Amino acid sequence: MKKGEDFTGVSIIYFCHDGNGKFLFNKRGQNCRDENGNWDCGGGGLEFGDTVESTLKKEIKEEYGADVLDYEFLGYRDVHRERTGIKNHWIALDFKVKIDSAKVKNGEPHKFDEIGWFTIDNLPAPLHSQLPVALEKYKNKLEK
Repeated sequence: MKKGEDFTGVSIIYFCHDGNGKFLFNKRGQNCRDENGNWDCGGGGLEFGDTVESTLKKEIKEEYGADVLDYEFLGYRDVHRERTGIKNHWIALDFKVKIDSAKVKNGEPHKFDEIGWFTIDNLPAPLHSQLPVALEKYKNKLEK
């Protein structure tokens, strides 16, 4: 059975920031499941038996090589998508996460073509299809 297709999946989504107004994004490479070439903030699926907090910390360490210094739960979103003709449903748990920018590296070069720091009002393009909704919903919290 596949998460998101056969049953509702839970994803942990993170907007990593440096504490000075810059956010870390990754450009999805050809080995990503979908939306290749689009810029994304980062995320991972919650595995059975893991906690939300441990998944948040593990995924950020894997993707960006950084430890979580502080985090804030922003909220959740129901994400309904269709990929290759198959409908999926995910619950996205969204977080704003402060990390040490000096330790950041591309921890998954097989998945990400590049990573970069951007301000919310000057994001790269094209963005992952789910980002505009999340950015609109959390813009005030992300800009604080």
